[in-house]
Amino acid sequence: MNLNSGGHKMANLNLIVNLMFIICLMPLSIQCLRFHLQPNTKRCLKEEMRKDVLVTGDYQLSDSPGVRTDLLITDTKGHTALSRESIDKGKFAVNSDEDDIFDFCFISYLQTGHSMPAAREVHLEMKHGVETKNYEQLASVGKLKPMEMELQKLEDLSASIVSDFNYMKKREQEMRDTNESTNNRIFYLSIFSMLCLLGLAIWQVIYLRQFFKAKKLID
Repeated sequence: MNLNSGGHKMANLNLIVNLMFIICLMPLSIQCLRFHLQPNTKRCLKEEMRKDVLVTGDYQLSDSPGVRTDLLITDTKGHTALSRESIDKGKFAVNSDEDDIFDFCFISYLQTGHSMPAAREVHLEMKHGVETKNYEQLASVGKLKPMEMELQKLEDLSASIVSDFNYMKKREQEMRDTNESTNNRIFYLSIFSMLCLLGLAIWQVIYLRQFFKAKKLID
């Protein structure tokens, strides 16, 4: 009995290790961007955000005396999700009530009394969904043991994968509905065009018949 119990424990441990190894091989949804922002310019990055999926960002800008840089995050409807002025280094977190595309804009202003300085280098790191969770912090405060932390990662990753599949299934259904609606419209437009051409042909025949009768070319 002890040997069987030990074998089952070893098998479960091997399964967990294999799953952890697979997770390590999977690509992470972390985006790291680095670009230069000229004074008195605006640079916007578009990011697709899903409903109730948290997006966090960590930004850091190089020093540039006489230049003020603001951060503005808006959706396609023009609603402001986040607005910060005179940023240099910090973090943000935004969420969306519906699937939408957000603009993450860095706006640079040259303050009066300063000559044209060099461009500021912007470093931006963004995370989505499950990647925004800080498991190490939970483990450090004693809320999760190392094995529990790995199991929690597996559970959150599984939920994220299921959510992604459901989202893709929903998008596929929307595209299928759009294609069917477009096909139906084209079908009815074709019938309407054929009826218009048929009506035009009948009108031309009647008009020509009356014209030839008026000229006494036919009886």
